[in-house]
Amino acid sequence: MTLDESKLSHRFTERSGVRLHYVEAGEGPLVVLLHGFPELWYSWRHQIPALVEAGYRVIAPDMRGYNLSDKPRGVAAYGLGELTADVAALIEASGAERAAAVVGHDWGAAVAWTFAARYPALLDRLVVLNGARPERLLAAFRTARQLRKSWYMFFFQLPKLPELLARRKDYAWLRAAVKHEPQRPGATSDEELARYVEAWSQPGALTATINYYRAGFRPSNLRGLARTPRVDAPVLVIWGEHDRFLGPELAEPDPEVVPNARVARVPDAGHFVHYDRPERVNQLLLEFLR
Repeated sequence: MTLDESKLSHRFTERSGVRLHYVEAGEGPLVVLLHGFPELWYSWRHQIPALVEAGYRVIAPDMRGYNLSDKPRGVAAYGLGELTADVAALIEASGAERAAAVVGHDWGAAVAWTFAARYPALLDRLVVLNGARPERLLAAFRTARQLRKSWYMFFFQLPKLPELLARRKDYAWLRAAVKHEPQRPGATSDEELARYVEAWSQPGALTATINYYRAGFRPSNLRGLARTPRVDAPVLVIWGEHDRFLGPELAEPDPEVVPNARVARVPDAGHFVHYDRPERVNQLLLEFLR
């Protein structure tokens, strides 16, 4: 299904002096789509038209630090408390009392998991694409396997050097992630990739987006993760099995703290499952929302 951008409205809302850009389309129950690293709202290009056609109203933000949203200075601006409060502000700006679903991938999934725990009254359902609950990922760092997969998270703790690497050769490293990590050949076209490069080229964007990882490892944030409340809302986890960054065991949430979860594994997809198998992801998503 092709995204018709003429049917999108580009909007802005502001929270605590930070202006957030989002696109909006459709009418009906609200679905919020939260992208991951190193993406932007456009990463949901396959899901937005399917949701709108099924009768949902969709908002897909550029998370703070990304693309057309503001890029506040300092690592503290990218802690999960700030990021989840942004989601609450987006729902309020939409005029809806709550979201029928919050959907997140990668870093957007970490935010979605935490949002569902901290703001349970603001959503009915949660959908996660290749993103572990934050405390599960932290526990997995005790294994050599996950440490090898997550080397870049620790590299991102260094000052300045990660930005230099990310910018090198016209964002070659980031372009490779978006273009070649998906398992399906042609999952991201050159024209689509240009949208990502434009977003990475925004002033301050690289530091802002890498600051998500820096903030995540701050002691105050780690203490908060250890106390993340349970999620009682129905949860669907969609997991591309060939994820190079996250072990397959991280798809399964702890039933003690997420008692109403279902995991749908997609064997012929990787970390960017919504690029690899958009039709399957859309099918699972819409069946879960009905």
